[in-house]
Amino acid sequence: MKIFTFDTTLRDGTQGEAVSFSVEDKLLIAEKLDEFGIDYIEGGWPGSNPRDKEFFARAKNVNLKHAKLTAFGATRFVKNPVEKDANVAALLAAETPTISIFGKSWDFHVHRALGITEGENQKLISETVSYLKAHGREVVYDAEHFFDGYQANPAFALRTLEAAKAAGADVLCLCDTNGGTLPMRLQEIVIEVRRRFDGILGIHAHNDSDVAIANALVAVEAGVTHVQGCINGYGERCGNTNLCSVIADLELKLGHTTVGRENLESLTDLARYVAELANLPLRRDQPFVGQSAFAHKGGIHVSAVLKDSATYEHIHPETVGNRQRVLLSDLSGRSNIAYKLKQHGLGDRLGETGSRELLERIKHMEYLGYDFETAEGTFELLVRQAANPSFHAFDVVSYEVNTKLVAEDETVTTANVVLRVNGNIHSATATGQGPVNALDVCLRQCLSASYPAISDVRLVDYKVRVLGAKGGTESKVRVLVEWSDHKHSWATVGISDNVIAASWYALVDALRLELIRLQEKDEQPAQLVEDYSWGV
Repeated sequence: MKIFTFDTTLRDGTQGEAVSFSVEDKLLIAEKLDEFGIDYIEGGWPGSNPRDKEFFARAKNVNLKHAKLTAFGATRFVKNPVEKDANVAALLAAETPTISIFGKSWDFHVHRALGITEGENQKLISETVSYLKAHGREVVYDAEHFFDGYQANPAFALRTLEAAKAAGADVLCLCDTNGGTLPMRLQEIVIEVRRRFDGILGIHAHNDSDVAIANALVAVEAGVTHVQGCINGYGERCGNTNLCSVIADLELKLGHTTVGRENLESLTDLARYVAELANLPLRRDQPFVGQSAFAHKGGIHVSAVLKDSATYEHIHPETVGNRQRVLLSDLSGRSNIAYKLKQHGLGDRLGETGSRELLERIKHMEYLGYDFETAEGTFELLVRQAANPSFHAFDVVSYEVNTKLVAEDETVTTANVVLRVNGNIHSATATGQGPVNALDVCLRQCLSASYPAISDVRLVDYKVRVLGAKGGTESKVRVLVEWSDHKHSWATVGISDNVIAASWYALVDALRLELIRLQEKDEQPAQLVEDYSWGV
């Protein structure tokens, strides 16, 4: 069965705390949603703020190939004739093929929030829908607080739907606006509505009880064919139905058609793209699209997955554009090591004895605070050093960092590094934007004469996490540094009770790894880039 997808990331999603999109962001996301195969894209409320008004003005020049751009608003204001209502006029001025309007379905809101009679509320709904239909628009009627309203006064809630339907609404969307309805009760109510109304029914669920996805699925099973939600579950309070999960469930678990199986392979890319523009981290444990969704850590699990991924994966990760990952930690077994060696093209480097020794070393280092789930560059370095014990790209003789206050809000950091490279002493002194940058500059200067290719390596990201039980400034710190040489990325880790020392260890290991790769003329496989992720 075809289930229509209605994305409200650009409207309801932006009501979530810390979610904010510029007009340019919204235009880019709209194009991405259209490319993915979403049926309706709700762009915002043109009558409520200048940003949404500008979005719809600029969106007129965007050529959506599949989706219907949708403007959102309310029924007319009680004191205004519909033809003179400014918000209704703004909806029409947006020139979208579809308009979504909400009206009151709960008598409590009619009496307390609007202060009008039930009959007057019916007129607000019917007159607004009729007016928009007379102007040639497809109308999605959002029955706000429908489930709370139905449980308080079912006859009244149903009459509001009748008013919208009689006025020509194309979709009657039932909203669990407060997110407090549980799936069993919600499905009972949807079944009753389906029995009374033909045409397209929709569901708009919020996640305040952590069941928005379940509510959307049981609503579909009860006869709903229009599902509203947001990418990554963004939205007010606890968020909206997560479209990423609902679409995957509908397609892969229930056999319905939403965006199509071929487009489903872009689901993970879409989730990450929207998260990036929202400037928010994508939840690692987010089903289907998170980096941990198909990650395996326990040795017994990994051993089974290597034989058949179905033992611990409910779908093939590639189906949704994700990938399987095996993590290294103190919970690892030999299967984890074997998997990672093969993944990085190092499978023939260590025998059984070497692998066992490497596993024990990793477990001990994890106990000390090292993190190999994310710093796979450090793991790779351990393997390559074990396989090439005679190769020493350089030795550290000394390093020093000094930070001096030169003005009220200005400091200057200077570093000095001395290395032994191929038996020769090289030293460098440099200033930088903080101690890590200064040390990085010095390292490059010392190594560049002997290893000119090191100039292609650049520091991409730097993160610090406090470890240990002491707390405060006495705690150990773990520093994770991400690097790139324009072909792939890797991360290395350093541990110390001194943040400068931890940073130095991570810096040195990253460059040692690159130099040992260059010495071996062994290019890393492309999947190393994809496997990189922070896990702190």
